[in-house]
Amino acid sequence: MNVLLDTHVALWAITDSPRLSLKARDILLGARSRLWVSTASLWEIAIKHSLGRGAMPVSGEDALGYFRQAGYGILPIEAEHAVAVEQLAPHHQDPFDRLLVAQALTEPMRLLTHDERVASYSDAIILV
Repeated sequence: MNVLLDTHVALWAITDSPRLSLKARDILLGARSRLWVSTASLWEIAIKHSLGRGAMPVSGEDALGYFRQAGYGILPIEAEHAVAVEQLAPHHQDPFDRLLVAQALTEPMRLLTHDERVASYSDAIILV
């Protein structure tokens, strides 16, 4: 199963945060799961870290290194992902989260999120 991690879940995973639920840990450690992080998440981390906002524990550059070291695939942002955002209902206004939803639905992948509003987009999104 291809699993795209939302930004917070990805950061919690690489920092072994106690905020990472048991359900999320089971999926992350599952032998059948291929884990992905979006370029959009790296962009979000880099922006918020450089502005000192969002309590980003690592820089974008460090996050990329940690994600690669953990064996996560890096999902690029394709034109199809960008235009798929237009078809999404207005459940959520955050542009990074909306892009993650569009990527997951376009690929298709399962999206692992902690955000109930993000999870409301599709049954393919797993709320952890």
